[in-house]
Amino acid sequence: MGNELAWGRQYVMVRPDHFRVDYQINPFMDLADQPDPAQARRQWDALVETIRSLGGEVDVIGQREDAPDMVYAMNLGLGVVRPGGGPHVVMSHMRYAERRMETATAQPWFAGRGHTTSYVGREGVGAHFEAGDAFAFGGDLVVGYGPRTEELALKHLAGDLGVRVRGLRITHPGMYHLDLAFCPIDETRAIVCPSAFDDESAAELMALVPEPIVLTEEEALTTFAANSIVVGRTVVMPGCPDRIRAALEAAGFAIEIVDVSEFHKGGGSIRCLTNPVDVRVGRDLAEVEGGAVVVPPLGLPLAG
Repeated sequence: MGNELAWGRQYVMVRPDHFRVDYQINPFMDLADQPDPAQARRQWDALVETIRSLGGEVDVIGQREDAPDMVYAMNLGLGVVRPGGGPHVVMSHMRYAERRMETATAQPWFAGRGHTTSYVGREGVGAHFEAGDAFAFGGDLVVGYGPRTEELALKHLAGDLGVRVRGLRITHPGMYHLDLAFCPIDETRAIVCPSAFDDESAAELMALVPEPIVLTEEEALTTFAANSIVVGRTVVMPGCPDRIRAALEAAGFAIEIVDVSEFHKGGGSIRCLTNPVDVRVGRDLAEVEGGAVVVPPLGLPLAG
């Protein structure tokens, strides 16, 4: 049995006051399939209640009326606690302009609660970075890049935080954030979907995780099982295929299913709705002076 994750007990969430589908920036969005506001709020409230019942903490940001995707709080920024420096957030620089106003509200909210903030790019200038692409695992910051986060962001993150960034190339259009294909469970286990990545990155990820729990492409896209969170030894999931449940229970985890299907209409699930801000540099992320970046080699093209 692996040691529990030390992080994942403090979350920031955005109340779905204005959640709707106004545009299409991912394959799940359909302007003709709008979420039901009352049902979405009930589902969101149930998720908050579940996290708190498990001993987690949730702080809530109100939603901007002009930012329907702001409910997916994971992408507001990457929260860490620096040694001797207190809480810090690297604010996201959204790939799509439709979401960039979210950080203009989130940054002063974080700053007003004692977080320092920084950027790798902003307002369309500089590298794009979306925090749903970044997770602590094995002492490194694992960052998916391609559809949303750009490779250029990796060196900025490494230098800003003083950590090693391990990049993985995402190639699947339906798993455009790492949090749709990778979910750390404990210090040795993670739910992974190799189909999200190119061959070299999939191999790198499988080598990085000592005990991977592997999702098929279909499972990842239809159940959102990788878009789960872990509080202690409970995995809070939107859905769980039977064989994944068996693997998690055999590893000593309890599973709590929370229906957030209204939010699937916007392309996000439980992890997307929750932003953990208790990852610590020096505990969950190894300190690396000046930072470092490691990316898998590109495959050689086939001979003609």
